[in-house]
Amino acid sequence: MDDSRDKYEKPGKGNRNDRAEEGRRPDPRPRDRTNPRPGADRDRSDRRGAADRQTRNRPGFDRRGKQENLIIGRNAVAELIRSGAPVDKIYASGVEGSVIPILAEARAAGITVIETTNEALDRMAGGEHHQGIAAAAAEKAYSTVEDILKIAEDRGEKPLIVVCDGIEDPHNLGAVIRCAECAGAHGVIIPERRACGLTPAVARASAGAIVHMAVAKVPNIASVIETLKKAGVWTFAAEAGGTDFFEADWNLPCAIVMGGEDSGVSRLVRERCDFTVSIPMYGHVNSLNVSTAASVLLCHAARMQRKGG
Repeated sequence: MDDSRDKYEKPGKGNRNDRAEEGRRPDPRPRDRTNPRPGADRDRSDRRGAADRQTRNRPGFDRRGKQENLIIGRNAVAELIRSGAPVDKIYASGVEGSVIPILAEARAAGITVIETTNEALDRMAGGEHHQGIAAAAAEKAYSTVEDILKIAEDRGEKPLIVVCDGIEDPHNLGAVIRCAECAGAHGVIIPERRACGLTPAVARASAGAIVHMAVAKVPNIASVIETLKKAGVWTFAAEAGGTDFFEADWNLPCAIVMGGEDSGVSRLVRERCDFTVSIPMYGHVNSLNVSTAASVLLCHAARMQRKGG
């Protein structure tokens, strides 16, 4: 009598040994445990590639992802400072060794120094060796607030000034400078930090207006508001909830304060301004782009100053 138990196994199941060999899924290899989903490596690579492409396509960056106006390396930055060429900002990831005298020269020359990380400098430099320091060269030399007021005095006109409180997008800043020049404004004031400087992208967006416009860079916008008021300039913050700009008196020496793209005019700056003015909205969207709003206010203010009321 055949005592084999094989004939009693259910069809298609096989015996116990067969199940061990055929029915059970083999243990995943080590690389499968760390990457269980097919194509995960490719997906991560695609995301990194998309991020790199996004950086390269940002305004002011070249095809390699390097910021266009960036001078990198200790010797190159030191020579740029000594040359007297306009410098927007200097970025340093560590204050040590030969970087120390370079930063001392920069501060003595009145150049803004920003401490950052090696990772941030790597992104700015597009992967090039930066030695922990980089300088953003300005497209033109900066003026002072006094220079701007003197321009208005020399023309025999009431001052018309634009104050940019934290505009970060170079296209927006360039467009504001273009609007200011077309309206006959005497100057634009920007902050040293947390804002865009006079980069090549700004110059292009201004369509050449940057050559004719005095631009002053100041440490603190709230302080410059007080400086302008002491010089007899009335300050107007462009913000929601203010007086209709058509009803305001623009036949004055005036400075129009435009806020950043996301935050608008800061609370402290708004509190120090003489007036708050708004552009009425009649559609579904509740605000204009900062450069568009600047063009509306500048052209109206210029007309009222020239018309005399």
